[in-house]
Amino acid sequence: MINEANHFQIFNNVGIEPVGYPYYDPKTIGLDYTGFLNTLKMAPERSVFLLHACAHNPTGVDPTQEQWKVIAEVMLERKHYTFFDCAYQGFATGNLDQDAWAVRYFVARGVPLLVCQSFAKNAGLYGERVGALHVVSQDKETADRVKSQLSVLQRSEISNPPSHGARLVSLILNDPVMFEEWKEDIKTMAGRIKDMRKELYRLLKEELKTPGKWDHIVEQIGMFSFTGLSVEQCKGMVEKGHIYMTENGRISMAGLNSHNIGYVAERIDEAARGKL
Repeated sequence: MINEANHFQIFNNVGIEPVGYPYYDPKTIGLDYTGFLNTLKMAPERSVFLLHACAHNPTGVDPTQEQWKVIAEVMLERKHYTFFDCAYQGFATGNLDQDAWAVRYFVARGVPLLVCQSFAKNAGLYGERVGALHVVSQDKETADRVKSQLSVLQRSEISNPPSHGARLVSLILNDPVMFEEWKEDIKTMAGRIKDMRKELYRLLKEELKTPGKWDHIVEQIGMFSFTGLSVEQCKGMVEKGHIYMTENGRISMAGLNSHNIGYVAERIDEAARGKL
């Protein structure tokens, strides 16, 4: 069960019919925790749920640690399988360990899972599409069987994958000096995104006094934000403001900088007032 457009395309392409689940509440511009948890409880046993490990795309809304604990318990009770998508580790809080908390907690609780991990964003290797697949099995026998099947799939699909990006990441992870430098770089980038969130919030709330509640701008995390703008307002942002965003209100916070944030805030203000 998934709730992001690209995931639907991926699973449909391999013959798996995906089913969406409640996650984002447009009324609160936050997590629909009750709806999400009820779906976990009502879904058939041994269902597979795709969850974002951190910095949820596209909403920028993550469960709290306490909420993750409850989610893990329900996953165990219903014998569900967790499919973690980990594409933005470090970009939520600026700390690799903190962003890995949910995955590590699920492993510690014995929730059966796999993790699709990407280094495309946090290592600046987007064009390389480098990542890793981690499958956590209950015992060695199961792990050996999974490895055997993955080897067959790997051979038939890509045989020998490109190694350039993987070697770069391996070099960073296995060199203590480079690893520490990389963590500082991630902290810097995550901090810049947080600063842009704070400034956008300040401009809308204090300077422009834009109608509406904008706390979600600073409460959401990661590279993206659901602004709460309507389809019509987003259309105005694109066609008249030339600020390119998806029609569901998602905007890239990483695309904001000190030179364009004032312009973006003014266009959001106009959209909110029906002037765009």
